[in-house]
Amino acid sequence: MWQDPLAGNPRVTDKSAGISYGVPDDWKQRKGELIKPFTSTIGKKPEGDGIGSTVIAGPGGAIPEAELKRTTEEAAWNNGVFFYPNGDSTMKKSESTTVDGRPAHTVTTAVEDGEGGKVHLQITIVALDGSQSAFVLGLVDPLGSPDEEVVDAVLASVEVL
Repeated sequence: MWQDPLAGNPRVTDKSAGISYGVPDDWKQRKGELIKPFTSTIGKKPEGDGIGSTVIAGPGGAIPEAELKRTTEEAAWNNGVFFYPNGDSTMKKSESTTVDGRPAHTVTTAVEDGEGGKVHLQITIVALDGSQSAFVLGLVDPLGSPDEEVVDAVLASVEVL
């Protein structure tokens, strides 16, 4: 049986998004105003090259279950372009899942940063009810960093409020 590696750690409660998620050791929650649509974020500074690791969450509109895959794949691509406009994305994985019994979808991509490096991008979108969804987006720079597993654990720790 899977055990949450973040069990017992502090959690971010994002009331705007309708979710909470675990905070890994050595990560910090950023306080203050974020650009829309982001309503909460945690992160860790890099130990070497790269920008470090970040998880960002926020609310979304209604997404029918039949549209979750397409919507999440588009969101992964769009976020890759948003954060790395000079790069290109390669999909590594796209899979249906559930979060607290709600339908969800997770997409993992490798994003070229436009400067010769690659970044791990993973996003999960959860259909909360007929009128709202939530997303949790993780970025790890550089690609291949051990923080990829940490971001996976954060996304797996998501709970619906």
